[in-house]
Amino acid sequence: MSEQASRRPPKPYRRPKKDPVRILAFEALRAVDERDAYANLVLPPLLKKAREKGDFDGRDAALATELVYGTLRRQGTYDAIVSACIDRPLREVDPPVLDVLSLGAHQLLGTRIPSHAAVSASVELARVVLGDGRAKFVNAVLRKIAQNDLDTWVAQVAPPYEDDAEDHLAVVHSHPRWVVSALWDALGGGRAGIEDLLEADNERPEVTLVARPGRATTEELTGEDTLPGRWSPYAVRLAEGGEPGAIEAVKEGRAGVQDEGSQLVAIALANAPLEGRDERWLDGCAGPGGKAALLGALAAQRGAALLASEKQPHRARLVERALAGNPGPYQVIAADGTRPPWRPGSFDRVLMDVPCSGLGALRRRPEARWRRRPEDMDGFAPLQRGLLREALSAVRVGGVVGYATCSPHLAETRVVVEDVLKGRGGPAVEAEWIDVRPLMPGVPGLGDGPDVQLWPHLHGTDAMYLALLRRTA
Repeated sequence: MSEQASRRPPKPYRRPKKDPVRILAFEALRAVDERDAYANLVLPPLLKKAREKGDFDGRDAALATELVYGTLRRQGTYDAIVSACIDRPLREVDPPVLDVLSLGAHQLLGTRIPSHAAVSASVELARVVLGDGRAKFVNAVLRKIAQNDLDTWVAQVAPPYEDDAEDHLAVVHSHPRWVVSALWDALGGGRAGIEDLLEADNERPEVTLVARPGRATTEELTGEDTLPGRWSPYAVRLAEGGEPGAIEAVKEGRAGVQDEGSQLVAIALANAPLEGRDERWLDGCAGPGGKAALLGALAAQRGAALLASEKQPHRARLVERALAGNPGPYQVIAADGTRPPWRPGSFDRVLMDVPCSGLGALRRRPEARWRRRPEDMDGFAPLQRGLLREALSAVRVGGVVGYATCSPHLAETRVVVEDVLKGRGGPAVEAEWIDVRPLMPGVPGLGDGPDVQLWPHLHGTDAMYLALLRRTA
């Protein structure tokens, strides 16, 4: 080194550039990881705060949302790619570092952001939230990832389909292997169907509105940013970028945000053929209130009263808010559906939308796929069977019970119903199946019945399950 070069002053330290969009996305991912929070609950208040501070406009909010949800949906694929680019087991990488790497990988492989900008922005984020030392590690890994596109990487890190079909699909479509297996068992069929389902789980779901009958009409909700519902007569779909909170009927509670699958479940129960009176309805697991609000509106049109019961008091308050202004008689109570305060045989129609794994709503809660474990099914099983037994006890002879879950897992759907009807694990209940399919007119691909499983890739809905049972004795 020359004497002149040795006397050259060191470069002044450059402070990292703070990028509000990527910092917010990182904070959301940390909340999901550290607190087991859900992104759909964490992200809105973070975005609201950023707007109030003047840090964000609409495009910034859209980018932050894409970074968070895109990273969560493809987390498994990105983990496999990152693992191929480092010289240590993935579990030895600190979770905050892994979040920055995943955000960077998504920008490189899942968006149109230019590679140099994606790497540069991710390294600046790392300098802000991790420090300069670990930012160098992030820079090195992301530069390796940037050498290939997503398809090339997947071909390298996923085992061939012929060698291990489930593991191949798990890596390619970013689902845990056990979830792939469970969904495939429930769906049946060959490779094309399961690939379509897994791809649908990784797509951003539409926002669907419900015009609560007697309180709002679909015409009120229709505008330039809307499309008609596919199956429900009360549904309107928002085009991308539509804001439900800006619609007057939604502000007033006469309409709401509700997946079309949930609407179909409530409508099918309300329209199921009934013997005798039709005066008292029960929603036995009513929180947070979407189905209760639709059932309450339908009941009011017939002069029937709705009792909405929810075990958790804070969720019961959400039900009260959803039902506020309902024109017909209703009551909301905080009660445990497995130890109910009502007398047996009190109701004509009962909906029991039971707590479940949520595997049917992975489009909306992509992080749930990484949070759930196969053994969770054993934890839900006694509760689901207990709630269905109590629902069948609550309905009078000739009345109808709807057993619903937002999961297609067989252990949470048909197996539960068959166990209860056959007396496995408890006394047998005398009830008969009602064919749900005629109660969802125009909806294709409903299977052999009598129960119905909806699917994201076939129906554009969450994977809702519904069995309808008529108590016979």
